Amino acid sequence: MMEWSEIILRLGVATLAGGAIGLNRDLHGKPVGLRTLALVSLATAMVVVLVDPVGPVGFSDAGSRVIQGILTGIGFLGAGVIFHAPDHFRIRGLTSAACTWLTACVGILCGAGQWRIVIVALLFTTAVISIGGPLERALHRLLGGRDLPGHSRDDDPAQSSDAGPHQPGK
Repeated sequence: MMEWSEIILRLGVATLAGGAIGLNRDLHGKPVGLRTLALVSLATAMVVVLVDPVGPVGFSDAGSRVIQGILTGIGFLGAGVIFHAPDHFRIRGLTSAACTWLTACVGILCGAGQWRIVIVALLFTTAVISIGGPLERALHRLLGGRDLPGHSRDDDPAQSSDAGPHQPGK
């Protein structure tokens, strides 16, 4: 049987890691936030600890099936934050959906006690969600790509597709 300290460590780190990923989404006004992703990570860690309490020695067949089920189910949760804005011809929420799925994976790793992988994954996640958007916009300007939805070449908010009189209710 797993010791209390190990259970608290695995579930606590999973909750904090998921909350940290969710904080970024929340600060950017996205549909998932700190609480949602903290709970996703905690829940997945709980299930992994339940089915494979021995931890980092590998997963049993039952543990493998549980992880497959988690990742499939989380895909449906992630799909719930994706929506199509037909008047803007764009899809929104893909990064939040990806963060939801990634948070479930972090929870699985915490449940398995794979701390090195958790640390590296969180470092890469922080880098991608912190600098990915500004880097993407800068590369679009530098390489002459299409304007990103909602951003003009001059970053003039008055020129964004959200500001015109064509919007319903304006």
